[in-house]
Amino acid sequence: MRSHMNEKPQLSFWQIWNMCFGFLGIQFGFALQNANVSRIFQSLGADIEEIPILWIAAPITGLVVQPIIGYLSDKTWCSLGRRRPFFLIGAILSSISLVFMPNSPSLWIAAGMLWVLDASINISMEPFRAFVGDNLNKKQRPLGYSMQSLFIGLGAVVASALPWIMTNWFDVSNEAVAGEIPDSVKYAFYWGAAVLLVAVGWTIVSSKEYSPEELASFNNETIEQQRTIFSNDKFKKPTLLMMSTGVIFTAAILLLDLEKQLYILSLGLIAVATCFLVADKMIAANKFNNGFAAIMHDLINMPSTMKQLAIVQFFSWFALFAMWIYTTSAVTDFHFGSQEANDLAYNQGANWVGVLFAAYNGFAAIAAIFIPKLVSTFGIKQAHAISLTLGALGFLSFILIKDPDWLLVSMVGVGFAWASILSLPYSMLSNSLPSHKMGVFMGIFNFFIVIPQILAASILGILLSIINSGAIAALMIGAVSLVISAIFTLRTKL
Repeated sequence: MRSHMNEKPQLSFWQIWNMCFGFLGIQFGFALQNANVSRIFQSLGADIEEIPILWIAAPITGLVVQPIIGYLSDKTWCSLGRRRPFFLIGAILSSISLVFMPNSPSLWIAAGMLWVLDASINISMEPFRAFVGDNLNKKQRPLGYSMQSLFIGLGAVVASALPWIMTNWFDVSNEAVAGEIPDSVKYAFYWGAAVLLVAVGWTIVSSKEYSPEELASFNNETIEQQRTIFSNDKFKKPTLLMMSTGVIFTAAILLLDLEKQLYILSLGLIAVATCFLVADKMIAANKFNNGFAAIMHDLINMPSTMKQLAIVQFFSWFALFAMWIYTTSAVTDFHFGSQEANDLAYNQGANWVGVLFAAYNGFAAIAAIFIPKLVSTFGIKQAHAISLTLGALGFLSFILIKDPDWLLVSMVGVGFAWASILSLPYSMLSNSLPSHKMGVFMGIFNFFIVIPQILAASILGILLSIINSGAIAALMIGAVSLVISAIFTLRTKL
């Protein structure tokens, strides 16, 4: 039994508020990216079939950056703390990227800037999840993650609607000649850069962190007792399975002349298998005192709760990525009747998507207040499943509603799902993670957010061409994915 003296002290409401306030700024950058990047790509000449592959930057950067940042922040301690140095570096780089992104002179430079922007946001965002686990005890962690969801919702409400606000409140032009980005989008990104830097800066100066020794003492451990005992006995089977599947799949794509973006999946399997193989050899040779081997070892040896929640996250984020990629194309085509990026109707529809994205984030902020009540009434698994089901209904309603104004109702369900996805899986997960590996496991958990995004970027374009019902079909696929996620949530054993 852990003594009362070793329990982390209760933090005040305002201490938790200050800890989470930086997420307001991070979400400004994230929401501007999600709501406007497809529009920027199309304005610079991208065809609708090219958009998913251009978006591949976001999940791949998250896949690489988050576990590395998690591992490094676990090992960091300096005058600024453990996680806060990464908040600062990421905020500066994100703000610079937000200024440059809408000024990209060509499609391929814009695609490259998406890599830089997403990597920069991830540097700040990943340690925030571990920050809550570090500073709060088990009783207060759900409140901490719900507070993050609240700020995510509030930040995204304003950020997603910024182009619309610029046009309708400040009379900034919403039109541009072919190959250029409207001023409404540019000014939105400039404001987003400023808010991100200020909000993250507030968390940095107003929050404190426990030292590694203090965190160890809360678990009645010493730093020496927290050291990992490395073993490579679990690497061989997944390495063989992934390598053989990847090779066969790659050969099939080549011989059958399948869609080229499928190489992302097949070569991705080979790449992961190669990483496992290298880590296996390194650990066998007692060369494991490095981040690469440690991350691969922790990936193979995830806690059981994390493995179950990985499936839940997979289907949830597949649906979200479908929404982020295709809502602009779906609404401008299905509800506004235009597929031409230079048309007034298209830009009106694109701006309305910004409002819809603001709305679902606004509803998410409200839902973040009520979700703890859902948890106390029904249980945490049931509350998450209910929220995901509401999201599925919101997705499905896009094809049933013809008047775009009424799509605001659809965003209620999407908002509940978004708020729950951002909080309850982390609440379920955090209590199963060791304190000295909170960062790296939160980064590895991100794998099951970005892998479905890579899958979506690889196959959604192909599925839409097969279904041949327009971009609206992507939202129907997302609805099915959310239902599957809800089912697996109920099957999770905590």
